[in-house]
Amino acid sequence: MRTEWIAKRSGHTNVSQMHYARQGVITEEMHFVAKRENLPPELIRAEVARGRMIIPANINHTNLEPMAIGIASKCKVNANIGASPNSSNMEEEVDKLKLAVKYGADTVMDLSTGGGNLDEIRTTIIKASPVPIGTVPIYQALESVHGNMESLTPNDFLHIIDKHAQQGVDYQTIHAGILIEHLPLVKNRLTGIVSRGGGILARWMLHHHKQNPLYTHFNDIIEIFKKYDVSFSLGDSLRPGCTHDASDEAQLAELKTLGKLTRKAWEHDVQVMVEGPGHVPMDQIEFNVKKQMEECSEAPFYVLGPLVTDIAPGYDHITSAIGAAMAGWYGTAMLCYVTPKEHLGLPNAEDVRNGLIAYKIAAHAADIARRRPGARDRDDELSKARYNFDWNRQFELSLDPERAKEYHDETLPADIYKTAEFCSMCGPKFCPMQTKVDADALTELEKFLAREPVAQS
Repeated sequence: MRTEWIAKRSGHTNVSQMHYARQGVITEEMHFVAKRENLPPELIRAEVARGRMIIPANINHTNLEPMAIGIASKCKVNANIGASPNSSNMEEEVDKLKLAVKYGADTVMDLSTGGGNLDEIRTTIIKASPVPIGTVPIYQALESVHGNMESLTPNDFLHIIDKHAQQGVDYQTIHAGILIEHLPLVKNRLTGIVSRGGGILARWMLHHHKQNPLYTHFNDIIEIFKKYDVSFSLGDSLRPGCTHDASDEAQLAELKTLGKLTRKAWEHDVQVMVEGPGHVPMDQIEFNVKKQMEECSEAPFYVLGPLVTDIAPGYDHITSAIGAAMAGWYGTAMLCYVTPKEHLGLPNAEDVRNGLIAYKIAAHAADIARRRPGARDRDDELSKARYNFDWNRQFELSLDPERAKEYHDETLPADIYKTAEFCSMCGPKFCPMQTKVDADALTELEKFLAREPVAQS
């Protein structure tokens, strides 16, 4: 779909959506997004120009169906996949991608660290994906030096970042905000540095006693990104890894740096979103969202969770979906899903499904709470179907139709029960929704109550 659109832009040194938006141009991608979001194209252009919305759309990802991440658009959900040296392979990851898209992932991040040729895995995923693909290039940079992180050079980082851009990656997590002066601030934490990319850079800086090379070479990364229209996803290397560490000095110091880097990228018309925590108690979530908006000039916020308690391994898709719904309500633009395997192992296909559905619920609940036009329409349609005992319509409108039908059919599998006016919870005699009161009867009751009020004693 995008091949003809992109051909018109050949020869331009900056092909970012923000660059065109700031020139007053409404690109084909912006028009496409406007239709998907049911918003005016001019509003999309203005939000992208302002930096409050991004359209991650690398010019080399031509089979992409453009989408938007920003406070003016619906709350989005990202699904993480990725092969590791210990588990999974390219075929399994492509299957996970297809499953994620099936269940509504708005973007997918390939976090592969092994399990095959990383370039082959990534390009296969991009070719198969109609949604934006994100990566963390520092993982492959480390793999390229066989795990010897101290030997990494700035050129090693830039080479991998450029390679991902050429391959069609739509956004990259760049851990440029963790500075050498931030490292002493983690000494009072329970869980230290829990970001994999942040940990790699922390060890590099401690070994070399030099500043973060992604920070010192940030302008070089900008030049790569504007050539392919890659969006920054500024990584939060010092995100809290437990509720004890939430909103501490280290996290907020990095956030201030991320704000400066956001504005630096904007000077070159490069799109930015900012990543956020992590593990945050419920009473600190609103503060974190508002603080990010303040420090980062309202660039879209993209949070992992946040998990609101630390005591539920195996159920962290629930502990985090609670925080995600609240974060979305307060203005977070995209939620990174957490699966039941968080902290325990590499997710399989069923974990992807469970994590994604939990987060689609959280994002949708946030859209309802923010009173986005039309957000509740599907809820109302499903409620009507439920009241009318239209079981097949209920399944159709569900976020996970197959699971809804599966649970219903566990006890009432025969086709005749798809039109029955009860389920196995109440049975045929006790379902309250069988109490149908027509409009005429209610009108007569209102007249009666107007004449003869019922005693309240």
